[in-house]
Amino acid sequence: QAVGLDIVFRICKMDKLFKVNVLSPIGILMALEEAMTVRKRGVIAVISSVAGDRGRASNFAYGSTKAAITAFVSGMRARLLPKGVHVITIKPGMVATAMTEHLPPSPLMADPKAVARDIVKAVIHKKLVVYTPGFWRLIMFVISHIPEKIFMKLKF
Repeated sequence: QAVGLDIVFRICKMDKLFKVNVLSPIGILMALEEAMTVRKRGVIAVISSVAGDRGRASNFAYGSTKAAITAFVSGMRARLLPKGVHVITIKPGMVATAMTEHLPPSPLMADPKAVARDIVKAVIHKKLVVYTPGFWRLIMFVISHIPEKIFMKLKF
């Protein structure tokens, strides 16, 4: 019976993750889509995460929600661009926030103000997908090209 309770707990946790990271943003995006297509202009920037680029054992639940919102935003971008609305996917790595304060210090941890500046630049220059800090683009390119058999053995 304890195993059953553990499964229920994990399902509830996943349900909350998907509501916060996928369903709530999608609801907001659908409302924005309607308003902005009437205006035939505008920029929507959506924060996803590098965690959505490749599933890892240590954070696959969180990463799967970010992969879902990234896919939704990609489709929305293709749909709205012909209507004059620009949609940007923002993919930060780890950012020094309350969510990451329990983690050990890391040279990969980004300053929130630097991430905010990157987002503003992305909106001004109407980028499509932005990794912030920029070095994450290269890191995720490499990670996404590691063969699955090797990737499964990595501990990060």
